[in-house]
Amino acid sequence: MTLLLASANAEIGMALGRDLLLSGASALDVVEAVVRAVEDNAGDHTVGYGGYPNILGTVELDASVMDGTTRAAGAVAGVSACRHPFSLARAVMERLPHVMLAGAGADRFAREVGLASGDLLEPEAAATWRRGVETYHVDLGDNAPLADAVKTLVLDPEHVTGTVNVVAIDAAGRLVSGVSTSGWAWKYPGRVGDTGCLGAGNYADARYGAATCTGWGELAIRTGAARRAVQSMAGGASAGEALADVLADLPDPGMGDAVPFHMLGVRADGTYAAVSTTEVSRYAVWEPSMAAPEVRPRTQVGAP
Repeated sequence: MTLLLASANAEIGMALGRDLLLSGASALDVVEAVVRAVEDNAGDHTVGYGGYPNILGTVELDASVMDGTTRAAGAVAGVSACRHPFSLARAVMERLPHVMLAGAGADRFAREVGLASGDLLEPEAAATWRRGVETYHVDLGDNAPLADAVKTLVLDPEHVTGTVNVVAIDAAGRLVSGVSTSGWAWKYPGRVGDTGCLGAGNYADARYGAATCTGWGELAIRTGAARRAVQSMAGGASAGEALADVLADLPDPGMGDAVPFHMLGVRADGTYAAVSTTEVSRYAVWEPSMAAPEVRPRTQVGAP
């Protein structure tokens, strides 16, 4: 039994992931390869190089990985000197006694393990950031208050949310989930979303399943969304039932209109689901019965 399930923006790496699974690669290596392809995609402004920066113009990346067989995990947050935060999260899992590093410590560790890179701010993302701060006349001085500007700018529906989610099961039955993001555009410096929080945006337990999130990450943190979904699977729920239960119980974000929130779920038996609060969200999938990976619409199951 093998499976590769991902958010739609992972389409760029899905063929590579399929080939690796067919060659016998581990689920961990497959997830890393697919995520890195997205992190390297400068045209994707929600992940890795090219990600939208925070309100001060600095790109801050979050990522996490979880090995469902051992429940080992690694996560990083606020990374500004590493193009591949997912690989850095894997290094945390494999080389440190910790689960999460953040900010300057994460950047230092990137240098230590040879993952440091140059400026992450790509020109198009920089131009979008600049238009936002100029439109709202944001004062970027050292002691200038930023909260009101952030509250306005992060409601921009075209530029705020976005994350890559990848879940794989390899030929040995190992289950791994991975998530990487640049977070909200114009976010307050130091903001950590659900991607870096195990149990919120990412969780895997090979006995039961795995779940990942993208969209309005604060809701995932407030509900422990990913682990809650896996616990529902542990209780016998299908992947679809588990994800629908989480989305049906999302708290009101207090921002008026419904906000985008999307989840992927995989049971230990390889059955899976992809759900969303919106009508237009899509996901990518490959399983052995398919000649090539496909991008399909998610099931809309309700909105907070």
